Amino acid sequence: MKSLTDLYRIGYGPSSSHTMGPARAARIAKEKHPEADGFRVTLYSSLAKTGKGHMTDAVVRKVLSPVPSEIIFDMDTPTPEHPNTMEIIAYKDGAELERFRVRSVGGGAIQMDGFKEAEAPEVYKEKNFEEIYQYCKENGLRLWQYVEQNEGPEIWKFLGEVWKTMKTAVEKGIKKEGTLPGGLNVQRRASSLYNQYNPNEAPETRENRMVCAYAFAVSEQNAGGGRVVTAPTCGSCGVVPAVLYYYQNKLGLPDSVILKALATGGVIGNVVKTNASISGAECGCQAEVGTACCMAAAALAEIRGLELEQIEYSAEVSMEHMLGLTCDPIDGLVQIPCIERNAVAAMRSINAVSIATFLTSSRKISFDTVVETMYQTGLDMNARYRETAEGGLAKFYRPGE
Repeated sequence: MKSLTDLYRIGYGPSSSHTMGPARAARIAKEKHPEADGFRVTLYSSLAKTGKGHMTDAVVRKVLSPVPSEIIFDMDTPTPEHPNTMEIIAYKDGAELERFRVRSVGGGAIQMDGFKEAEAPEVYKEKNFEEIYQYCKENGLRLWQYVEQNEGPEIWKFLGEVWKTMKTAVEKGIKKEGTLPGGLNVQRRASSLYNQYNPNEAPETRENRMVCAYAFAVSEQNAGGGRVVTAPTCGSCGVVPAVLYYYQNKLGLPDSVILKALATGGVIGNVVKTNASISGAECGCQAEVGTACCMAAAALAEIRGLELEQIEYSAEVSMEHMLGLTCDPIDGLVQIPCIERNAVAAMRSINAVSIATFLTSSRKISFDTVVETMYQTGLDMNARYRETAEGGLAKFYRPGE
């Protein structure tokens, strides 16, 4: 498995696969050919079908600027290697210098033919949760200690930047009001949720409201092109920070505790990314928000000091009840249903930890099994429900309803 630095990426929304990944590919092509006087970029399949709403063309042009670039939206050519496929051709005086075939595989990560430097090195020899579990049990390690052992103490500085960025996104998001860009006229609602104080509000109601406010805050920042962390993607970036920010404030926890929780959740995200997918274009929203829900649950279980088996069960419950979740963004924008879905997943992760606290001994399904199930479910899912904006809410939404 790769480093957590390849999972948690700091960047600008609204989409890790449609903006961060293509931007990275364009940057590599430009750096490799500074002499180029023109680029032709072809977006295929999901990148083409929702590229306008995700601002793919805009970010690619921005990165390649001031060199002129032609952006082509090819919605018909099959791309069996991955739905998020693009091709960049560099030109000089009309002659082709090089072409790059790129797959944006989710979370801002890319696979680029003939360019191995684009991929992060493998730092964990264990490939799935069962192997990690056995190693940790044999060596008396918690998951965060397993991360430190493999990544080195420098991982804490990196996770410190991750947490700082997450907190900033929450704190900026709960103060902002107005309409999100894109044409759907979606109003920012984090501030309204946050400020709906009621002196007679029950504690559990307040918890739900505050967690939702934080999830909305980060997701709205993402939708507005703000700075966020892929956890594991931009489209699902509100789940983990919402849960951790709420519990840090509720329990008065130091950042050191939160960083250990982020490391724990990162292991879970890495398992999914390695053995399945975190790409909505490949496996639907179960791969994005579903994985984020697992990560948040595992992180919270670590905060509560639960045993390794309970951390695994928390993550498994989270994913099991996200299976089949479609990716059907209206107008290709990371707004409806994405923003509310982050809030729902944040609350579900808390519920999953509660279940795991009491019922771990009776569980039947391993985390690896549910990850394998999610992946196969995603591959079986009709392509209309995998980030093409051709099915589900994207198809049946009627403005003004």
